[in-house]
Amino acid sequence: MYSIHPERHFSERNNWLRAAVLGANDGLISTASLLMGVGAAQADSHTLLLTGLASLCAGTVSMAAGEYVSVSSQSDTQKADLAKEKYELTHNPERELVELTHIYTQRGLSPELAHEVAVALTDHDALEAHARDEMGLTETAEANPLQAAIASGLSFTVGAILPILCMWLLPHEDLLIGLAVVTLLGLALLGWLSARLGGAKPLPAIVRIVVWGVLALGITNLVGRLFGVDAG
Repeated sequence: MYSIHPERHFSERNNWLRAAVLGANDGLISTASLLMGVGAAQADSHTLLLTGLASLCAGTVSMAAGEYVSVSSQSDTQKADLAKEKYELTHNPERELVELTHIYTQRGLSPELAHEVAVALTDHDALEAHARDEMGLTETAEANPLQAAIASGLSFTVGAILPILCMWLLPHEDLLIGLAVVTLLGLALLGWLSARLGGAKPLPAIVRIVVWGVLALGITNLVGRLFGVDAG
């Protein structure tokens, strides 16, 4: 006797992993870039600390709210699609059966087998069959606004803490170089971790996230030097 062994897939993590990676990346890059720009404008340590903490608080709330609103809109769209499909199944069941049969034919089944499968799945749960095979909606892909908001907000906080600690612990004269080094190392670690959790190759993830980090830090440093004033 063979026992049923449910196989876990990396895509099952997509809902929270995307929000967590986005939040941590934004927390690290935005906070570090902000501190880099203000630091390049010759701001004092107290101003930098206040800037970092303000960025952390505002960014955490903003990321959580943004994810919640965005994913809620996605969830509303999914519910509207399901309601529309439920109406069609109630009022036009024959046409929906033909549509489902055509989907399976397009996937390689013979017309006879496709019709047989469509009938069987319709008898079992017609709405589930159409949601999965016509619209691509599954339990894994279902939008979860609260989960996305929590993952994004918490990960932003974690990402933002690193540059703030740098600003707090490093000597003022070494702040900008130290901030850049620690930020890029943190981004490389985030790229590796996201690839690891997603089952992807680490190097492409590390390269793309570090490249964008270099651009962000470089641009804000330049802006701070060009337009900053001595705030000391």
